[in-house]
Amino acid sequence: MWIFPVSSFGLHTAAAAAAAAAAAQHPGCRHLIRLMHSAVAEGGGKSTSPWLPSYSGVSGPIDHYTALIRDGTLREDEHQKAVLQRLDQLHKRLRGYSNTPTSFLSKFFSKPKPPKGYYIYGDVGTGKTMVMDMFYSYVETEKKKRVHFHGFMLDVHKRIHRLKQSLPKRKAGKMAKSYDPIAPVAEEISEEACLLCFDEFQVTDIADAMILKQLFENLFMKGVVVVATSNRPPEDLYKNGLQRVNFVPFIAVLQKHCETLRLDSGVDYRKRNRPSAGKLYFLSSEPEAELTLDKMFDELAFKQNDITRPRILKVLNRQVRLDKACGTIVDCTFEELCDRPLGASDYLEICRLFDTVFIRHIPLLTLNKKTQARRLITLVDALYDHKVRVVILADHPLEEIFVQNGDHHGHDESHILMDDLGLKRDEASSLSIFSGEEEMFAFQRTVSRLTEMQTEEYWLEGDRSLKSKV
Repeated sequence: MWIFPVSSFGLHTAAAAAAAAAAAQHPGCRHLIRLMHSAVAEGGGKSTSPWLPSYSGVSGPIDHYTALIRDGTLREDEHQKAVLQRLDQLHKRLRGYSNTPTSFLSKFFSKPKPPKGYYIYGDVGTGKTMVMDMFYSYVETEKKKRVHFHGFMLDVHKRIHRLKQSLPKRKAGKMAKSYDPIAPVAEEISEEACLLCFDEFQVTDIADAMILKQLFENLFMKGVVVVATSNRPPEDLYKNGLQRVNFVPFIAVLQKHCETLRLDSGVDYRKRNRPSAGKLYFLSSEPEAELTLDKMFDELAFKQNDITRPRILKVLNRQVRLDKACGTIVDCTFEELCDRPLGASDYLEICRLFDTVFIRHIPLLTLNKKTQARRLITLVDALYDHKVRVVILADHPLEEIFVQNGDHHGHDESHILMDDLGLKRDEASSLSIFSGEEEMFAFQRTVSRLTEMQTEEYWLEGDRSLKSKV
């Protein structure tokens, strides 16, 4: 399953009113509580995303984009418009398209040639996800999936594991037959979708890198059309990655079946002036910052139908303990979320269960903490993609959290890995797994997303208790 359902607790008006009264004593929290009440008064619960279809008589993504410009919701961007025009053409070509045989006899005749997909890349915040979502919402087929690439690959590995587990047990004294699960997994996916839309197509994991060529060759062979967004051009995927020579053939496969489009308007729209949800990013050096977060948690938890308690998450047969949670609110430290060996599956489970996450004590992330930095990037990607709200307490301003020229001493783990791989220090220095280059590049997206996550629009959209009213 790729799109995770959300859970929610009911909004209790009396409790909310009490929380508002308490908030009056704490100016740092007043605006957040006021936002919740205004959403209830307005009959909130519907998505506030401006690019979701809501216009009568609009038949496609480019018409919808034009309508948004006409009513002042968006300002015209020629780069976005050019990409949308191409996506609009693909939307028309996909009408009536299916990768499923219509009859038994059709299996013996040549299949219709699937249209080429698109790989859209560009700087952070330029509208890549927006234009893809506009396109996706108008495609007239039930066999379509829109998913963050992290979530997709996690699902692929789960399917591989399930297929391997279903094999007959090897008899004692006999060699096990070799089994390749990639083709069957691709066939499963192609039966579920003829269109796959990937947000944030990025490759940082060697386990993903080594199977992508075979996986996508099989998907394309089964008639699956792919549209993807990324911050990197195809030729820079998995740049300086371990054993990249084995990954490079995948790039040719991707370029054969997806036309590359660049969307670079030079503007990060997430950083444009938009109404703020109030103060959500605090510095440890600020007076009583810790106490302010305590009060914010208490006031937000006041309207939950729950008590403050530890929560145990069950993820892939493991248990992940979070020390402080109440309903859909969880209060965590950076150590809890990023110092432990957690990954995308853990963060997706957090997104499924909670709509607001406090992250305390984010330190300066130097090269010595690039593993923790990678986890923070993955965490923020998951939170953003599932519209989970955040309140942060950090040691440094957002733009200065990650530095590439920090502490170079004590890289014991890196040195052990270099030795295990038989690499010399100078040979390994150019590999992204040791240099921190990939984390530095990806962190630009993290900063952009965390900036948007502090806006009023994002905060309102993330309140699941209101959505349960619809």
